Amino acid sequence: MRLELKPAPTSAALVLYPAGAIAVTLLVISLLVLTAGASPLNVLYLVAKGAAGSQFAIVETLTRATPLVFTGLAVAVAFRAKLWNIGAEAQLYMGAVATVVLGTGALPLPAPVLIPLLMIAAMAAGALLLLGPALLKTRLGVDEVVTTLLLNFIVLLFVSMLLEGVLKDPMGMGWPQSRKVIEAAQLPRIITGKRLHYGFVIALAAAVLVWVVMKKTVLGYEMRAVGHNPNAARFLGIPVNAVLARTALLSGGLAGLAGFSEVAGLKGNLTLDLSPGYGYSGIVVAMLAMLDPLGVVLAAIFVAGVFVGADAMSRAAGVPSYIADVMVATALLTMVAAMLLARYRVRWR
Repeated sequence: MRLELKPAPTSAALVLYPAGAIAVTLLVISLLVLTAGASPLNVLYLVAKGAAGSQFAIVETLTRATPLVFTGLAVAVAFRAKLWNIGAEAQLYMGAVATVVLGTGALPLPAPVLIPLLMIAAMAAGALLLLGPALLKTRLGVDEVVTTLLLNFIVLLFVSMLLEGVLKDPMGMGWPQSRKVIEAAQLPRIITGKRLHYGFVIALAAAVLVWVVMKKTVLGYEMRAVGHNPNAARFLGIPVNAVLARTALLSGGLAGLAGFSEVAGLKGNLTLDLSPGYGYSGIVVAMLAMLDPLGVVLAAIFVAGVFVGADAMSRAAGVPSYIADVMVATALLTMVAAMLLARYRVRWR
């Protein structure tokens, strides 16, 4: 068996293969639900109802989707240039650290000035963290999958050290957490009394801006060219190493914004459980969106809806909420297979 590249994927293939991936995912989940002794239709209904059946459910889904949009964009940008960024989790935490360091009173500025400064600081922290692995890749040939993955654990230990040391809240009753950011550093809520904040609006704006960069600018063209064939791009005069460095700065900056959004918009301070794996889930979001920046928004809402809906479903149907992890993982695997089959044909010999 071998794979042959198709001349050009047809429009029908680009629609039918993802639709088939969704159907396979639903089939697998239905079999697991039957094994658990529940009705698949009832479970899927409860998941959908828990994710979008009320204003509270919709607000919670969009709130959970906000950091996923940022990390999904970070992964999509990097993967488009074949820079395998597996460290969005670390970049998120570094963005959160920068937000806490500057947002707890170090800069006594009004909100219209302080919030943009915190965003820039969070982006810089995440960008510089990814720039290191990118330079190791271009200068020394070090595999960025290994370096970015290991940085996730290093940064978590670094954050733990900070929370037990210089950043520890003296009024936190001994808990490893930072002080709350000042009121001027907090993002306002979109709906009074609800958890949804203006970080979601910033995430939507970021998706549009990334789409413009990817589709309408020279940098976006260079990133796509390097991703398709770095040797051909180098032959055409494209500075491959410089493009990868710029890609790293953009990707890491987007992931850093996720940390800023969670601290300034939702949690208010930094803790070790700030992210339940948003950086890793960003890989799923980016792949489900087929690396399209606007598709990342829809994929993030879908993944967030699955997790939020599964929590509600678990209480109502008695099925473990871990079914959400299986659903998302299965959707990722089937979508990757769909992307492969849309672009390649299988030849038997």
